[in-house]
Amino acid sequence: MNSHVAGFLEFIRTQGVVGLAIGFILGASVSKVVSSLVTDIVNPLLGLALGSVDGLRAASFKLAGATIAYGDFLSALIDFLVIATVVYLGVKIIGIDKLDKKA
Repeated sequence: MNSHVAGFLEFIRTQGVVGLAIGFILGASVSKVVSSLVTDIVNPLLGLALGSVDGLRAASFKLAGATIAYGDFLSALIDFLVIATVVYLGVKIIGIDKLDKKA
């Protein structure tokens, strides 16, 4: 029985399952917090800086009669960058990246 447990743990370590699981869990748990931070704090401040009192999502400009709504894209980009940074720093600080090294 003990050899099965050791074999299972070795499989998980060498096949990258730990990294996949950690990425999934961190991504899901951090996503809501970061989305709230970006939506409720960062977007309104950037919207004001860019001249849109309705926040960043409403930021747009006219070009040859077409409305280019760049605010929603910037909001999604900021959301992604903050989540990626938090996950990267979390993995480096905790040292999880060393657990999943292939043999």
